[in-house]
Amino acid sequence: MDKLKSMQVFVDVVQRGSLAKTAAHYSITSTMVGKHIKSLESYLGIKLLNRTTRRQSLTEAGDMYFRECLRILAEITEAENSLQAITNAPRGLIRINSPVTYGSLVIAPIVARFLQQYPDINIELTLDNQRIDPLDEQVDLIIRIGDLEDSTLIAKHIDSYDSLFCATPHYLDHHGVPSSLEVLTQYDCLGFSYGDIQPNLALRIDTPAFNRQLSRLSSNSGQALKEAALQDAGIILQPKILIKDEINNGRLVEILHEDRPIARPVHLLYKGKAQPLKTRTFIEYLVQSLL
Repeated sequence: MDKLKSMQVFVDVVQRGSLAKTAAHYSITSTMVGKHIKSLESYLGIKLLNRTTRRQSLTEAGDMYFRECLRILAEITEAENSLQAITNAPRGLIRINSPVTYGSLVIAPIVARFLQQYPDINIELTLDNQRIDPLDEQVDLIIRIGDLEDSTLIAKHIDSYDSLFCATPHYLDHHGVPSSLEVLTQYDCLGFSYGDIQPNLALRIDTPAFNRQLSRLSSNSGQALKEAALQDAGIILQPKILIKDEINNGRLVEILHEDRPIARPVHLLYKGKAQPLKTRTFIEYLVQSLL
């Protein structure tokens, strides 16, 4: 087997903690992932991983080899980056993690145009509303919406994220238009699930109406909530980018204009100022596209 590929697979298994996740990442079977590990173990004459049906852990030798693989792969990457800088020809893979709605409606179209302009760069765009740990995940760029925690990551403000209250004309005709945030608990509200954080805290709004305990429908998909609202199921508080077309054509009506949540900042995060040419190229393209 290709030893370099096997080293990459081995490192990925250790970092992800799962053969299945590594198999999905490389679009191969878990059996093939196991063959890469066994190939290295056979070549080295040592056991790298202690594997059970539930988990795997590094042996003492495996831990040493893992750290050496990280060093070697980092040096290869650095050599490739230096070559790109000399030739001024960005190439390679960029891994991006973004929240689902923003990633689908804003980032994906920009990525599509970028790929046409830079044929030697590939992008792996992962959409996930759960916040990942960038130090433990194989990711180059992260899109974050909302206030940032203290971190060693570099943060670049790239956009603002507006959210609006709205419902269908039929729902409002039947139930009346709420006059303030205080009365929203008397209406059918459809709330977005932010994991362990309640929407009123995530969005800094003075109503618990969209929290799981009070919502008629709670979902981690803004698209699902919008579709439910379009069926007259209730009131939603969703990003403007998701509902602007429905508001423009009258299928949804904005309410509580004066109580809109304060727009949340959108940041691009990365691990250090010294980025490879391919990543710097995309960052510049993204920022220019959002101006």
